[in-house]
Amino acid sequence: MPQVNVTELRNRLPYYLQQVKNGVELHISSHGENIAQLIPEHNNVEAAQTRLDQLKGTMIIKDIVNTDPVKWNADADNL
Repeated sequence: MPQVNVTELRNRLPYYLQQVKNGVELHISSHGENIAQLIPEHNNVEAAQTRLDQLKGTMIIKDIVNTDPVKWNADADNL
């Protein structure tokens, strides 16, 4: 993870903001000590859609309410 001091960040802020926008996590330091971290914004909706797209075609869909035409009586069957 790249590290930049406050002065460098201040002088080249647009450049570093573009880096973060592109997915780079950035440590900000002052006098050699890490004081902050700049990370890209996480879009939950986009992440969920990506995950659903990955799962597409991997599930089997069936009728879980009526899987068997035979009438099932839980009480009588389990006594």
